[in-house]
Amino acid sequence: MLGSPEHAIGRLRMPEGVGVIEGSPNGQRRAVGIVVGRFNGEITSKLLDGAIAALEEAGVERDRIDIVPVPGAFELPLGAMALARTRKYSCVVALGCVIRGQTPHFDFVAGEAASGLQLAALETGIPVSFGVLTCDNREQAEARAGGALGNKGTEAARSALEMADVFGLLRSRAGQ
Repeated sequence: MLGSPEHAIGRLRMPEGVGVIEGSPNGQRRAVGIVVGRFNGEITSKLLDGAIAALEEAGVERDRIDIVPVPGAFELPLGAMALARTRKYSCVVALGCVIRGQTPHFDFVAGEAASGLQLAALETGIPVSFGVLTCDNREQAEARAGGALGNKGTEAARSALEMADVFGLLRSRAGQ
């Protein structure tokens, strides 16, 4: 739930007198890879729509967006790693949906998806954003895929672009 004690939303304050390297979700002249799970496709399709809309709004041209559909959230890390290793993309957006069932399957899939996506980013140096819903039920997933709580695909796309911009700023600063 938005605003609950588990989610501390607020503005980060920067101390005065220090250098701050902060990116923005600028998509101009960027190519973006998206890996999306087909499992829970009604939900992931909404996440994908939100991500593409955010990328276009940020200036990413449609012909510079490539999408790799994979069976489900467990396969997202492999797809993200494959996209990142091409070095064609400034960033990768990973979209999926895991809904808790009555077995521990949820915990394994959600955990491995998160770990694997982080590993793909760390091993390649290409930002990989985490747009994977991990919800207790379908209603929660729908609320986070374009419902009352916004669209997490949109947020994941913006985060990926922001990190790509930070990486670009760091590279240009290191070259000075």
